[in-house]
Amino acid sequence: MSTVRKQVVQNQHKGASIFWVILALALGTFALGTTEFASMTLVPYIASDLGVDVAQVSYAISAYALGVVIGSPIIMVLAVRVRRRTLLIALATLMALANGLSALAPSLNWLIFFRFLSGLPHGAYFGVAMLLAASLVPPEMKARAVSRVFIGLTLATIIGVPFATWMGQTVGWRSGIGIVAILATITALMVYFLAPNQAVADNASPKKELQTLKNREVWLTLGIAAIGFGGIFCVYTYLAETLIQVTQVEPFKIPIMMAVFGIGATLGTLVCGWAADKSALAAAFWSLVLSTVVLAIYPSVTGNYWALIPVVFFIGCGLGLATIVQARLMDVAPDGQTMTGALVQCAFNLANAIGPWVGSLVILSGQGIAATGYAAALLSLGGLVMWWLTHRESRRAVSLKVNLNPSPAKCSD
Repeated sequence: MSTVRKQVVQNQHKGASIFWVILALALGTFALGTTEFASMTLVPYIASDLGVDVAQVSYAISAYALGVVIGSPIIMVLAVRVRRRTLLIALATLMALANGLSALAPSLNWLIFFRFLSGLPHGAYFGVAMLLAASLVPPEMKARAVSRVFIGLTLATIIGVPFATWMGQTVGWRSGIGIVAILATITALMVYFLAPNQAVADNASPKKELQTLKNREVWLTLGIAAIGFGGIFCVYTYLAETLIQVTQVEPFKIPIMMAVFGIGATLGTLVCGWAADKSALAAAFWSLVLSTVVLAIYPSVTGNYWALIPVVFFIGCGLGLATIVQARLMDVAPDGQTMTGALVQCAFNLANAIGPWVGSLVILSGQGIAATGYAAALLSLGGLVMWWLTHRESRRAVSLKVNLNPSPAKCSD
């Protein structure tokens, strides 16, 4: 066999191996996406079964998000010396246990507690999985590798969430969350057999990762996600109830609309992954502009199911911002990628806590459930403000670097 042919075969084998590893990692994000988003679409059924108000059930959603915010940085820093495959298996196991308990919750208070536990491994799993995927490909393809792992979450909104919603309608909401425990168990097994057992970097340490917190660009980039994403969750949390109350659709049409959101999220993630490899900041700007516009349109079309479909599709496209933010953080904090991998999920789920809370304030104030779209547009606009601050800080950092390291030509002048 010629040298060239051997190289081709080796590349094909390597490509196939990377495919299966990313598939295993994406199954975990599929499970996480199903449990995170299905809990929102199941809100009406949980409220009815537990005998509480719809707005009260949103506390369980916020509890999950807060679990992510608290668990992600703590787990990632304490486990910085743990091999990524070992950590992923442990996180998937915890995911399975906590979601199983959520499905058995006897009351709203217990559900809130178990949802908090379910959120603890979420951000750390995402962070480690995306870092592992990025390490398998050349630097110029890292955003696309990250997007392929994240696409498990978006596919969950097409397949997992509609299926869980259907299960909630026909069998009960507990089955809709319980299936996640099974998916997480399968994930742990696939990661064990397929993921490479990469060695931990010799210089990895909690102290080095914590140095990332001094970087202003990191915090401003996280702010884009924490505020900008809040708009999407503000609307999505109450989408099922909006379809019931305002649009007044038949129950079978609710999972269809959730799938429309998921298709938009999947395509948006793929496009944003490609765009982020070109320019993460430019991609973030246009993603936020699109989200702001469609969220502002949302309240005016909630009365018409067919007019609502394209709007929900483009709202779903906004989820691609997660890939952009992750790619941007890898660029601005190359020595603290473990920490930033956790922090981006903290920001994402802080938005998941802010969005439903803001939406509940709008509903309880008597503005109507469709008015959550206007509040969502303001949150997305806030994300654009954070983008502007990030862009300004980036230009300042570049200018400072040039002044500290002037070119020889400039020195001669």
